[in-house]
Amino acid sequence: MKKSLCILSIFMLAPIVTFAQKKIVYPKTDTVEQSDDYFGTKINDPYRWLEDDTSDKTARWVAEQNAVTNSYLDAIPSRDKLKNRIADLMNYPKYGAPSKKGEFYTFFKNDGLQNQSILYVQKGLDGKAEVLLDPNKLSTDGTVALQAVEISKNQKYMAYTVSASGSDWQTGYVMDFKTKKLISDKLENLKFSSISWNGDEGFYYNGHSKPTDEATKFSASTEYQKVFYHKIGTPQTSDVLIYEDKINARRFVSAQLTKDARYLILNISEGTDGNELKIKDLKNPKAEFQTLIKGFNTNAAIVETVEDKLLLLTNQDAPNYKLVLIDPKMPAKENWKYVIPEVKEKLQNVTTAGGKLFASYLKDASTQMKQFDYDGKFEYEVKFPVVGTASGFSADKKETTLLYSFTSFIYPTTIFKYDIAKGTSEIYRKSEAKFNSENFVTKQVFYTSTDGTKVPMFITHKKGLKLDGTNPTLLYAYGGFNISLTPSFSESNIAFIENGGIYCVASLRGGGEYGEEWHKGGMLNNKQNVFDDFITAAEYLISEKYTSSERLAIRGGSNGGLLVGAVMTQRPELFKVAIPQVGVLDMLRFHKFTVGWGWVVEYGSSENKSDFDNLIKYSPLHNLKPNVCYPATMITTADHDDRVVPAHSFKFAAELQKVQACDNPTLIRIDTNAGHGAGKPTSKVIAEAADMWSFIFYNMGVKI
Repeated sequence: MKKSLCILSIFMLAPIVTFAQKKIVYPKTDTVEQSDDYFGTKINDPYRWLEDDTSDKTARWVAEQNAVTNSYLDAIPSRDKLKNRIADLMNYPKYGAPSKKGEFYTFFKNDGLQNQSILYVQKGLDGKAEVLLDPNKLSTDGTVALQAVEISKNQKYMAYTVSASGSDWQTGYVMDFKTKKLISDKLENLKFSSISWNGDEGFYYNGHSKPTDEATKFSASTEYQKVFYHKIGTPQTSDVLIYEDKINARRFVSAQLTKDARYLILNISEGTDGNELKIKDLKNPKAEFQTLIKGFNTNAAIVETVEDKLLLLTNQDAPNYKLVLIDPKMPAKENWKYVIPEVKEKLQNVTTAGGKLFASYLKDASTQMKQFDYDGKFEYEVKFPVVGTASGFSADKKETTLLYSFTSFIYPTTIFKYDIAKGTSEIYRKSEAKFNSENFVTKQVFYTSTDGTKVPMFITHKKGLKLDGTNPTLLYAYGGFNISLTPSFSESNIAFIENGGIYCVASLRGGGEYGEEWHKGGMLNNKQNVFDDFITAAEYLISEKYTSSERLAIRGGSNGGLLVGAVMTQRPELFKVAIPQVGVLDMLRFHKFTVGWGWVVEYGSSENKSDFDNLIKYSPLHNLKPNVCYPATMITTADHDDRVVPAHSFKFAAELQKVQACDNPTLIRIDTNAGHGAGKPTSKVIAEAADMWSFIFYNMGVKI
């Protein structure tokens, strides 16, 4: 007890102080004569050369920028304290919910500070856990991460993919499940690949042709995704091509075999929103693929087969989604049988277990789970300890129990065991987090955006915190791609909150919190709504005395990085600190790299006149202006980010350093051997979090 009190005392919030900062000398960034004509509008692009991430010149610029950033961060007194505290908070065993296959359960576990979580297997719930696959042994620095994992029908094999240095490119392997030894099968050139086993004989997967230039594969456009079938014991060169589209290069395609192995489903999309479904009846050797759901204006997913029919989750004529039963022989909408109708809350997912349907709803950005029979008759609503996020409601039809995970902002991830017949839960594995939730509070508020729309926001802080407008506050959001931000536990965020910080998450339009209408309200020409929702969240926090502009930081990643970049250029005086992470910051050229073309359905394209007219209004790179004092900014990116290429951040940093009209720092933190975020090793997570929180506190004048 004395030790914990001592630790906490070190991090108590102290009075406001003024830090003397040396004037930063930024590296010189060369410019080139480059301009593009967009429908009669000339747009200069003087940092185009930074798009070449393989050049020696770009490498020198990266090294020079990192040297400046590291020098600045090294001088922050609280940096090491925060790093040690975050590591201490994370140093406890963390478990994922076990998944059952046959008589075996598999689950992930991290002992505390391991760079990658280890995959374990045990026979039955009471069996001895054994290491099935340890990703930490795949690299010396923890930068090789496990991605997709699928076990064959009779637990003979396990297929899995790994990625290196955070890249989206993956390599596939096959392991003998019993001996835990690799067999010779190896698959290259995978990206966003799924694995769907056909018994124990082989599996379907999606992949690409070998990149024509290995040097540019992290930035070049990735096209012509295909579906293959791999037979165990054969080389990849012998894999059977199942489906390809030679006409439409920019489409995603993946394959899913139904649990009964009756139907092969193709999921085809032109981007991140909307998909087409094709189906082949494998019972008929002469069958061809037929279209089940046509076009890309709606979203649909197969849940399970019911005899020769299919349970389909769809938002066709149902913005909040519904579950229907569809006959592949008569797929027309007039023949659908409605199983779970659309309601006010978004039906975000449906899974099956024990012969029941589990419908996961979003109620004001939190999980609401309901149990139905296969005819759609309601049976139970799963009771959770607090408002939060639940996942994992899946098991075979014969199972009587299932295991799921639950978390919230101040409720560490806990594994529950659920009795399907009774509809009751009990704790299976309690969290060992060194954290007392009784000292903190989370509440949800609803504020009014610019156009009168009510927007929810979660606010978490220490109990008894005085709301006098002086509290350091972090406002986080995403606002796009139909992605919902729901409550989750983060040790890094706790390190901020326990030091008097207020952590806020706003559920902006563009996300999926309230169904497709909420999503559409923040996409394409409605994108400004997202920024307005975020700005009014900040204004609410200030008006309600949570904080002030001098104590308000904003953060977001990927599309959230775009959000931060847009609002800091539109309202620079509103924020003290901005952290745009791996952001989409050049809205005129994002579609020219890797899979950026898939985001055109969300953003539009500068190659279209009306889209260009909208994009140029908010593109962060193109809305930086001279003689403006911008917030203290730390841009983060990584050298192997092949989702949102680092050129976005490079060009934005160069221009911001050029135009910044005050002494607020403009730094870029460029991680090495790292990517967009997936699979990032624990050591890098801790280092980045410590840099971020120390930068925020330091520039707010807060001593900890």
